[in-house]
Amino acid sequence: MYKYLIFDIDGTIIDTEKAVISSLQKLLKVETGIDYPSDELSFVLGIPGVDALKQLNIQDTEKACEKWNEYLKEFYNSIRVFPDLEEIIKHLHQLKIKTGIVTSKTKQELTDDFYPFGLHDYFDYIVCADDTIKHKPDPEPILKCLEIAKVSPAEAIYIGDTSYDMLSAHNASVDFALALWGTKDPNLNAKIKLSHPRELLDIVGIPSI
Repeated sequence: MYKYLIFDIDGTIIDTEKAVISSLQKLLKVETGIDYPSDELSFVLGIPGVDALKQLNIQDTEKACEKWNEYLKEFYNSIRVFPDLEEIIKHLHQLKIKTGIVTSKTKQELTDDFYPFGLHDYFDYIVCADDTIKHKPDPEPILKCLEIAKVSPAEAIYIGDTSYDMLSAHNASVDFALALWGTKDPNLNAKIKLSHPRELLDIVGIPSI
C-alpha cells in the first residue's frame, strides 16, 4: 500500500499531445523550413522543451523554446483533462492522501498550461524542470519530490505515461504505475498498469467511487 502518489502531467493528467506536437511542427517549419510528420516528433513528449530542441539540432534553444510556448497557446483549445481524473484527484485530496507532481514543464509552462484547469491546489508538492539540474529519465526530480515530502521511495509510486517516466522512477527505486489512458507504449515495464483513473484509489486502499 502506497502513502504517496506522484504524478506526471502531460499524457497522465492532461492530454497535451496535439497541442505540443502541432506547435512544435509550426516552430520547426518557421525555424528550418522543414515539415516534420508528427510521428517523428513523438519523442519530445515527456522531456523538457530545451532538451527536445537540442535533439532536433536547434541552435538557440532558449529563444526557440519561448517561441514554441507562444505557438502552443494557439492550440490550447485541444488540451483537456483525461476523463474522470479531476474527480479522482479531488477525492484523494479530500481524503488527505498525500500527492505530488514531478513534471518536465518549467514553472512558467506549468502556470500557462496546467493552472487554467484549477487542479494545482490539490497537490501537496510540485517539482518542475527548473527545480533540478538533471531531468527525467534521471532520478533527481523524483528524489527531490521525495525529499520535500519526507517520504521514502518504498512508500511512493510514480504515475506516468512515457519511458522517461518509467526510467526516472526505476532509477529512484520508486515503483512505477503506467497510465494506459495516455501512453503510447502499453508494454512499458510497470509495477502496475492503470486502465482507468479509478484504479488509483485501489493502490492506496480506498474504495472506488
